[in-house]
Amino acid sequence: MISNQILQSTIDGLKAIARLDLCVMDTDGKEVASTASDMESCAGAAVEFAASPADSQEIQGYRYFKIFDEQQLEYILIAGGSGEDVYTLGKMVAFQIQSLLVAYKERFDKDNFIKNLLLDNLLLVDIYSRAKKLHIQTDVKRVAIIIETENNKDSNVLELMRTYFGNNSKDFITAVDENNVIVVKDLSEGDAGKEIDKAAKSAEAYLRKEGIGGVRISYGTIVGEIKEVSRSYKEAKMALDVGKIFFDERNIVAYSELGIGRLIYQLPIPLCKMFIKEIFGGKSPDDFDEETLTTISKFFENSLNVSETSRQLFIHRNTLVYRLDKLQKSTGLDLRVFEDAITFKIALMVVKYMKYMENFEY
Repeated sequence: MISNQILQSTIDGLKAIARLDLCVMDTDGKEVASTASDMESCAGAAVEFAASPADSQEIQGYRYFKIFDEQQLEYILIAGGSGEDVYTLGKMVAFQIQSLLVAYKERFDKDNFIKNLLLDNLLLVDIYSRAKKLHIQTDVKRVAIIIETENNKDSNVLELMRTYFGNNSKDFITAVDENNVIVVKDLSEGDAGKEIDKAAKSAEAYLRKEGIGGVRISYGTIVGEIKEVSRSYKEAKMALDVGKIFFDERNIVAYSELGIGRLIYQLPIPLCKMFIKEIFGGKSPDDFDEETLTTISKFFENSLNVSETSRQLFIHRNTLVYRLDKLQKSTGLDLRVFEDAITFKIALMVVKYMKYMENFEY
């Protein structure tokens, strides 16, 4: 159903063109939108006109028109004035509003279809039959993009994104909950990978310009069939969550960049606790002091290269070796050995995941 705000905006624009006061009422004579304050008195006549077989009628200096939605009477349009010019302009306005109803109904049908598609609520045969009915191509490249902000519930992020991506009629913008906006982006033209990254970065910049804070964007892998869009959406959801745990400094995260993080994210917490206990006993790998943690982080960043790590930390090579030896004594893991380094790296990530899940539960 079209909103009263859209109707008001429409007749305001049409009044500026036609220079004619307009009022839209429902079939019960309740004013929906109006450009003049004195048209409320037409309510009784509007109800009588709605019950009559006439499509247009002039009553006490006002011209009345019927607006239908799929052969069902939806609104009564009232134009201030009489005569042939008013009749012609009124018919044009009524036609414009009726066309608007059709367009919004089609958009609602498409929006409903995309929501059910994302949530896996459709049978395979229904996906293709409904897509055909709604004139949606089924075999083009698409990707699901999720946009989350600090105050999605209170802001107009959905409408902002519809405005921003509105130039491409092949893109679908919707929301399946109150927290996130989902963009199903068409990638039928150009370099798909670059196009996604560009769209994500420009959408983030646009929202920041509009004063929307805490923007986080994630996206799944590119799919070539409409039936696979839900998979891209699930991947984008995982990328959003995993990104908050392991890539919290980044605002845009792709599913393809998650690496081992997406595996750890799917581990049950009891198994994680067991792993940490077996490797470190009663300790936790993040209980070390800040200096040790910085050393470990920089050592991993430099692919276990002792010389480069000591250079970047502005310490002597022997000092770094001493720190690594000290760490080996306390944990039994030598980070200069690839297998031990992998074990320690995974342990750090597992602890980070466990802490995130603890905070999430509370």
